Formats: sequence, C-alpha cells, structure tokens
Amino acid sequence: MFGSLLRGSRSALTATALAISPAAAQSANPAEDAIRAALLHWTADFNARKSAQICDLFASDLRYDYRGQPERGYRDICDLLQKSLSDPSKHYNYFPEVKEIIVSDDLAVVRLVWTLSVNNGGTSDAIVSEETGLDVFRREPSGGWKIIRYVAYDDAK
Repeated sequence: MFGSLLRGSRSALTATALAISPAAAQSANPAEDAIRAALLHWTADFNARKSAQICDLFASDLRYDYRGQPERGYRDICDLLQKSLSDPSKHYNYFPEVKEIIVSDDLAVVRLVWTLSVNNGGTSDAIVSEETGLDVFRREPSGGWKIIRYVAYDDAK
C-alpha cells in the first residue's frame, strides 16, 4: 500500500472512487458500502500524506503476510507507512480495485488489487507496481470496519 501525491485533486478522488466501485454505485449491502468507504478514506489519507490517520484502517491485533517478508503486525505497518509518508524525496500514489467483498456477520473478506506509483525526487518516471491481496475486516464495537488480517504480493511481470 503506497503512491504519488494528488493533493486535493477532485479528479484523483473521483478516479479512486471509480476504482473502488467499478459500477460507481452503492451496493444493497450497507456493510459492503462501509468497507468501500473505509478503503476510499484510507486511500485519500494516504495520497494526501495524512500520516496521523494512516493507521486507522488497521485493528491493533493486525497480522499480515507480504510475499517474501516475515509475518508482521500493526506496529510494523504503521511505522513503515509513517516513515514512507515522511520522506519528502518520494511521492506515492495508491489506487485500489476491489474485485469482491464477502460479508458474513461481523467479518468480511475483500479481494482487491492495489496499484502503487512511486516517483523519486523530482523525476517524471514513476515505478508502478500492482499488489494483489486479500483483506479480512472485522466490524468493531463502534460499527466501523478494520483490517485484522491481510495477505498480499506484488504481481511481478
């Protein structure tokens, strides 16, 4: 999860919304809508470098696996995200494409592909990667949804 800044860009927000909801319409399932909204909010925060809120999508008991890396937890991802967003020489831009959301009571599974674009210090050339993943969300007592587990890997071409 990382990408190049589109600060306050209405077109970026629209593009993100379309990527999250290819049909650009709300579903008949309020839980699916809430999960899509949580992903959209996180994406907007990330792309705007709002590092104070960047960990809000993840539950404190998060566990995740990224191909080739050791299993990690909440503190690991938060530290990595905050460090990345504080690096002024790199500009990140993330866009998710939700493939499927399956909701069962207080758990949901989301199949998605994150596209990450990274620009280094003033260059016009971006490094683009696609990360296929599976996120498991849990409905919190507050009613919001947070990621408790995820598995992801880059789509090496």
